[in-house]
Amino acid sequence: MEFPDLGAHCSEPSCQRLDFLPLKCDACSGIFCADHVAYAQHHCGSAYQKDIQVPVCPLCNVPVPVARGEPPDRAVGEHIDRDCRSDPAQQKRKIFTNKCERTGCRQREMMRLTCERCGRNFCIKHRHPLDHDCSGEGHPTSLAGLAAISRAQGLASTSTIPSPSRTLPSSTSPSR
Repeated sequence: MEFPDLGAHCSEPSCQRLDFLPLKCDACSGIFCADHVAYAQHHCGSAYQKDIQVPVCPLCNVPVPVARGEPPDRAVGEHIDRDCRSDPAQQKRKIFTNKCERTGCRQREMMRLTCERCGRNFCIKHRHPLDHDCSGEGHPTSLAGLAAISRAQGLASTSTIPSPSRTLPSSTSPSR
């Protein structure tokens, strides 16, 4: 051979090809052929020092800062949940806006669940008057409610049907 010192073998254990134009990895300083010079191709352990990418939010096109060693997908997900200025992300945060008014409950609902007696908003768990210690009085009871009350008191007869506008005192209202 005329040039015995020309070229170098690829540092990738599975390759070991003699390359006459070898390339040096700028992260780990290994010598590689053109097929294995990329960080991913030779599984470079020092790639995190050189291969720094700043992800961009797909909704608002703003660069999202990522701490070293943190996956970019997680950082973009947290950005969308907290800081994203796009319409879909803001609408997502504003869906559950109806807070339960019972003391100690922090539940939020998508729809308003207003108590018929006191007119306050509650979650599904506290929507019934007995579940939130309802303070509202004097609101008319429905026809079905009056019929149930009268049957419970033994006053129901086939000839007398109470009018729907009649209200009963709270002491005669049945408990669940």
